[in-house]
Amino acid sequence: MKNFSAILFITVILININLFGQNNNAENRIIKVDYKKEAGKLNTMFKECIGAGRANEGLRADWQQQLAMVKKECDFKYIRMHGLLSDDMAVYREDSKGNPEYNYQYIDALYDFILSIKMKPFVELGFMPSALASGSQTIFWWRGNVTPPKDYKKWEDLIRNLTQHFTERYGADEVKTWYFEVWNEPNLSPGFWTGTQDEYFKLYEHSARAIKSVNTAYKVGGPATAGAAWVPETIDFCAKKNVALDFISTHTYGVKQGFLDEFGTTGTVLNKDESSISGDVINSRTQISNSAKPKLELHYTEWSSSYTPADPIHDSYHSAAYILQKLKQVGNAANSMSYWVFTDIFEEAGPRFTPFHGGFGLLNTQGIKKPAYFSYYLLNKLGETELQNKDTSSWASKNAKGDVQLLFWDFTNTHPGDSVNNQTYYVQDLPSKPKGNIKIEVEGLAKGNYKLEIYKVGYKINDAFADYLAMGKPTQLTANQVKTIKEKNNGDLLATEKVSIDSKGKFSKDFKINENDVVFFNFVKQ
Repeated sequence: MKNFSAILFITVILININLFGQNNNAENRIIKVDYKKEAGKLNTMFKECIGAGRANEGLRADWQQQLAMVKKECDFKYIRMHGLLSDDMAVYREDSKGNPEYNYQYIDALYDFILSIKMKPFVELGFMPSALASGSQTIFWWRGNVTPPKDYKKWEDLIRNLTQHFTERYGADEVKTWYFEVWNEPNLSPGFWTGTQDEYFKLYEHSARAIKSVNTAYKVGGPATAGAAWVPETIDFCAKKNVALDFISTHTYGVKQGFLDEFGTTGTVLNKDESSISGDVINSRTQISNSAKPKLELHYTEWSSSYTPADPIHDSYHSAAYILQKLKQVGNAANSMSYWVFTDIFEEAGPRFTPFHGGFGLLNTQGIKKPAYFSYYLLNKLGETELQNKDTSSWASKNAKGDVQLLFWDFTNTHPGDSVNNQTYYVQDLPSKPKGNIKIEVEGLAKGNYKLEIYKVGYKINDAFADYLAMGKPTQLTANQVKTIKEKNNGDLLATEKVSIDSKGKFSKDFKINENDVVFFNFVKQ
């Protein structure tokens, strides 16, 4: 979507926690865990929230079918999207005398569905209904109005009325679990906001007052900025003016140049800095800790390898390991990391003309699972208890049944550097090179028989884009081609092995790994 030249302020804590090792020498890599040595409850911030393009797209049958599958297989808790108040949701108009008229039929249809599949809305308040707008500037094909309100009291009344409507329809106990985020990326001007920072803070103050007037327990926050900007300023404003602020939200992307590139024509370069993404998140947490409100929740409500929906890295197998590496590096710094987005049914630049076009989605328009999808699919297979583990590119866990899970990967940034754009590099056939063996050692296992299930994502394994390339990159896929690609890239088991554990309780295995492979071991107690 977009990226701002964020200042990466890496504090000494990073040196202490040594998060950025890539384990590039697999020959010396050992992943050693003990069933009896717990690290505590698994932090599931990775599946707290997921992004989607705009609210109106959520009224489509295929969008809803895809989200239901994503919920079932990846178990995201919240969903965030743009355009809840835009004209295509028919929320606001005024009569001939200038009196407001409210209508929530489209929002109700969308939110009823989201709640029916046991998800919750992360409510982004935006963009401006044209009848309430102070200007005509819009963004995207679907024309989201990005100007301040012509009347801040009418805006406040709209937000209060909407919040009251949510309370009446879904109950206060439900709405207390939601998050209300004011606007999107107001620091990008021109772009998402034609006003100043002060005008954004005015919008925020009116919004927060409206929400809290309905129920003081409802959660409101912002500034939802690009490039991790305005965090200290927002906290300072709210502290000095005694304005409610329950959480900080902001965004970051993993490419180096440009921002807000709807069409992918500027060209992007995957950042070689190992602290990209995670450096921003950890810095935001530091800014909060050093502020007047040191215990605020931190939600990264957008993040991805690239800010443009025309970046082929999103379709590439490299994305699967990238996602896991960045989430692991973030650690406990964020309360949620909302990947942008779950589906290529996403029309900022207009409806897309090819089935693979570098769209943000974990799924393409036809619901084909990209390699990135399987990062979340496998993360969701981890058990509820994390095991102690010194390896920086893996998670180890166990569940109440006595099963053990090990998710490990190699992240190697093979991008050739600034002279080549992602749009040129990641559309090629890019075979992965061997990285040697990883030694897996699990101790403390109960004596008995286990079934070892092995899953894998990598070059030409759950790699739908490779199959699309092999088909000659057709501009349209036939029903049979979609079926073929889906069947080949369905996340099925790579292999199963019978494992017998003796009274010593030890398992050991050498496993060959290539660049950017993602591997999941599931030891199922028999």
